[in-house]
Order: sequence, then C-alpha cells, then structure tokens
Amino acid sequence: MTALLETRGLEVFYGDFQAVFGVDFEVAEGETVAIIGANGAGKSSFLKALAGLVKSRPDGILLDGRPVGGKPAYEIVKSGVALVPEGRRLFPSMSVADNLRMGENGRSGDRGWTYETVCDLFPILRERADQLAPTLSGGQQQMVAIGRALISNPRVLLCDEISLGLSPAAVKDVYAAITEIKKRGTTIVIVEQDLNAALGAADRIYCFLEGKVSLTGRADEFDRSQILAAYFGS
Repeated sequence: MTALLETRGLEVFYGDFQAVFGVDFEVAEGETVAIIGANGAGKSSFLKALAGLVKSRPDGILLDGRPVGGKPAYEIVKSGVALVPEGRRLFPSMSVADNLRMGENGRSGDRGWTYETVCDLFPILRERADQLAPTLSGGQQQMVAIGRALISNPRVLLCDEISLGLSPAAVKDVYAAITEIKKRGTTIVIVEQDLNAALGAADRIYCFLEGKVSLTGRADEFDRSQILAAYFGS
C-alpha cells in the first residue's frame, strides 16, 4: 500500500502535557480509515495535528511523501487536506449557502466538488440555502460542515466526531453521505466514538488508548471483544 497521508512517530503536546505518543499511521488514496477510542485517548489531538491546528515536527506528517508537519492550517487546506471539525463550527450569522461557500476560499484543485455538487449530495441544503445555519437541525448542520470542507476539493477529508449529538436517523444519513463521498474517490479519515458507525464505514481502523495505537488492521479482522479490549485497555 502506498500512503497518501502518513505520520511517523507523531507526537502532540499542549505545553508540557503530551496527548499523542509516537504514532505511526497511514491512509492510502481512496481508502477510509477510522480512528476509534474512548474520550481522552488522543484521537482529536491527532486529527488536529493532521489539519495543522496543533504543532508537530515537519517530518512527523507526510502528504505524498512530502513533509507537511507544522505547517499552518491554511497551507494544509491548500495542499488538499480539509477538516470537518468536532461541533461543526458553523458561522451562526451566515446563511447555509454562505457557510458552504466559505469552503471556496481554500480550494486545492478541481476534483468535482462545487456548491452545486454538494447540494446534489445533500438536497435539503439547496432547499434551506437562505436560512441561517443555526436554524437547521443537528444533522443538517453536520451536512453543512461536511459540504463546506468538500467545496475546498480535498484529496483527504478529515472528519472529527461527525455523529456527536445526532439522532440515530441523522447518523445514518451522514454516514450514507460518507459512503457516497468515498465512491467519488475522496480519501477519508474519521475520528469516531460510535463503534458501529466507524466499523461500518471504514476499510481499516486504528484504536487509540492513552495517546498510543492499541490496535490496527482491517475493520473486518477483529471481533467485538478484541476491539473493546483495545478500546478500554482491558
């Protein structure tokens, strides 16, 4: 497997506190990889490092074999890596359409994602285009967050806890969209606490425990007891 995005001994610090310890990770072009683990396992810190939101060594993160660690977030977006942040982080005073079009500011190429193709993926957003983003349901707001990232035309889509706070029906809709995004060739890295959602979407998994990888492999290699043991450290 040739890695599109990889880390080598990645460490993440917040001051003197270390959140991620020497993680080796890789995702191939067109693959979907899920990072699972309990609260405080270091999953989101790892994803923030990939997105350029926290500092890392230049050679700790490679995109197409080129060091990108430590670059600012706007350069990471322009290089083809976009983040769907935990909590969605929409602009509350802006309409759905304007929130989506914010993704155009960091476009990294032409891989077919535009305002129109995002609205084809999420038709409800075309219907609600003129509404303020906070007036949408949680699931619809998550669609806006995913769509905004897609409009930047990423090679790699990073998704941080996209099921958080959503109803089971909304989670199903969001993950159906993730499946369609993968079919269109986008590489996807998902941080997720919902095991069923993560295992259903992923080709491979990495389980984090206390900032380290406790289990990795194809999602269908492991039974639930093995995954739970790695998840909780039991």
